[in-house]
Amino acid sequence: MGEGSTRRRGGLHYGWVIAVMSVVTVLGALGFARFGYTMILPSMKEGLGLTDAQAGDLATGNMVGYLVLAVTCGFLASRFGPRIIITVFMCIISGSMLLTGIAPNFQVALLGRSLTGVGSGGTNVPVMGLVPAWFGAKRRGLATGIAVSGSSFGMVVTGYLVPIILNRYGADGWRYSWFCLGAFTFLIAVLGYLLLRNRPKEKGLQPIGAEGEEANPGEGRSSSLQWGLVYKSAPVWHLALIYVLFGFSYIIYATFFVRYLTWEAGFTTESAGALWSAVGVLSIISGFIWGSVSDVLGRKYGLAIVYFLQFLCFTIFGLWKATPGYYLSALLFALTAWSIPGIMAAATGDLLGARLAPAALGFVTLFFGIGQASGTFLGGRVADFTGSYTLAFVIAGAAALVGAVASLFLRPPRKAL
Repeated sequence: MGEGSTRRRGGLHYGWVIAVMSVVTVLGALGFARFGYTMILPSMKEGLGLTDAQAGDLATGNMVGYLVLAVTCGFLASRFGPRIIITVFMCIISGSMLLTGIAPNFQVALLGRSLTGVGSGGTNVPVMGLVPAWFGAKRRGLATGIAVSGSSFGMVVTGYLVPIILNRYGADGWRYSWFCLGAFTFLIAVLGYLLLRNRPKEKGLQPIGAEGEEANPGEGRSSSLQWGLVYKSAPVWHLALIYVLFGFSYIIYATFFVRYLTWEAGFTTESAGALWSAVGVLSIISGFIWGSVSDVLGRKYGLAIVYFLQFLCFTIFGLWKATPGYYLSALLFALTAWSIPGIMAAATGDLLGARLAPAALGFVTLFFGIGQASGTFLGGRVADFTGSYTLAFVIAGAAALVGAVASLFLRPPRKAL
């Protein structure tokens, strides 16, 4: 096809608008909805009188909610299109944040966080499945790497904004923090409805960089028989089992990062928040870097390298109890933070094509969610039992090391896109 089919004459390909909107959507779905909890947790824990186990249970409730919707919304997005699904569940995130902010006790907070997880799963899986539809195989890792940077921007914003709100509103600062993040998320929902599009064909375009690519077996009409390609695929199952290990390991680190530094390392909330924000700033490029690496070296080597670096990150954080250790760990996490979800999104697109990518990503995200729910459940209880988060971080490191080894056994797609 000619140049006019792959980009608008005299203008920017609309795929880049989708890429930017995917960043903004992930900012709300994960950056605010999930990682906002990391900054708000210490104040919220004190305000509601929570134990470490209950704090972990709130995170677990969020992950269970995410898990429930991950598979369902992947298939719904494949059937009805990601745009409407994303809009609806972004609104659910916004409302559930407001509910969390008014929570008078643990039970209501658990309901709020669980509903936030439902909204996050219903948003993140479709948007990460949407991106491969707009980019060819040689650009797919780069594009999904760009999308996951929304989590990084969320860390930056919450790391600076939440301490300001806490200082201004005192004991109720954690409540106003949720109100503020909920309002921002609603604005993102409106913006997504206006700008997101399901496929390049809606704009009369081809995916960026798709010239000369062959059709994938998963493309075309989304029949139930074709959906069987998802759950009957051995490579997809392999990806899913590897994804469990990322969910389990990273969530322990991300959830208890600020709590650990303020409780065991002597950091103030402001200094821990500043470090968390610095991680967010540096991690903006992590998905871009490792997505591009996976485009060149292959998905399995990209995953293996990232998992090994995260093994070092989590282990150092737990065992090297000194300022250089905390900062080195933060640097390693920043350099790799959101690369694995980006590579996973690219890999599912490689295996099954753009049409079934949301369904495949939803399927592997089911296992990712199981890992996250298990990680927060175990992490909080290990801290309660031992009086420290050290063992929890070491366990996270061990899981990441297993992930590195398992990634090396991934097989490439039988048919290149």
